[in-house]
Amino acid sequence: MIASPAMNVTPWMWGGFLTFIFVMLAIDLGLFHKESHRVGAKEAAGWTAVWMSLAFIFGGILWHFEGHQYGTEFLAGYLIEQSLSMDNMFVFILIFSAMKIPPALQHRVLFWGILSALILRAIMIFAGAALLNQFHWLIGIFGVFLLYTGGKLLFKSEGADDGADTQRWVRLLQRFIPSTPILRGHRFFWKEEDTGKWVATPLFMTLILVEFTDVVFALDSIPAVFGVTKDPFLVFTSNIFAILGLRSMFFLLAAAVDRFAYVKYGISAVLCFVGAKMIVEYGGEFASVQTFAREQLGIEEIHISPLLSLAFIVSALAISITWSLIATKGAVPAERDET
Repeated sequence: MIASPAMNVTPWMWGGFLTFIFVMLAIDLGLFHKESHRVGAKEAAGWTAVWMSLAFIFGGILWHFEGHQYGTEFLAGYLIEQSLSMDNMFVFILIFSAMKIPPALQHRVLFWGILSALILRAIMIFAGAALLNQFHWLIGIFGVFLLYTGGKLLFKSEGADDGADTQRWVRLLQRFIPSTPILRGHRFFWKEEDTGKWVATPLFMTLILVEFTDVVFALDSIPAVFGVTKDPFLVFTSNIFAILGLRSMFFLLAAAVDRFAYVKYGISAVLCFVGAKMIVEYGGEFASVQTFAREQLGIEEIHISPLLSLAFIVSALAISITWSLIATKGAVPAERDET
């Protein structure tokens, strides 16, 4: 058994959730972030608290009306996605630094990047759900992939050539997209006066890099969420809530990036745990494995409950974050380019 049966999700539930998301995006952009500005740590912390509170309220609603199983699966999926997003944010910080995008314009890139991510994530989630229903053995392949990714992250060293990597990608993009190295305010494209041609600004090139990075990270995060729930509605909603909080989390982490040096170990532990869970539960569906577990180990069913998964995820993240904050206490934050 991998997870509980899928929820009986009505069109009204889908419509209500999507309407809520569009309303919140309209309020976020139209009311609070109409003008490009540098987002400070206090503002970022406030918006991070808002998005996390909404996610936990939604999980509480599921828990109350649909049962603790679905509520727990949603919260576990949300925390997995949120934790992997932290690693994503560190890469975004490197991209903005390499591209010399000032803090006042970073919000605009992240907003449009997240709008695109909502569409791409939806496509990837429903494609993944369809594949798992058709080819159930893929759950074991996903598990092996997550174990590999978690191990790779654990032993990953902080390279000094991240900026050089970004510049190599930019040069590759420039072969296909006419561009200018000069920023033109908040514009993604600029019409050159001498040639009359439209060219992409560094802001647009940065948007492409951010979007590509998010897709790459989704290849880890979406299978990981499928490791705690097979329900497309829960996978989708947990992903969306995490994505909506990306911008505020980015500015919050960017203000104190040096304080989270050991978070990658917590993220690695989460990936390895979920990967192992997927492999064990998939293997547990074979009759020979069930017989061995029952007769030799005294285990009636090979299954890791969503509540246990949630407890492990919370513990791993809490320990790694606390460890980071204690180890870096008194550290002087690195200055960010204000130009």
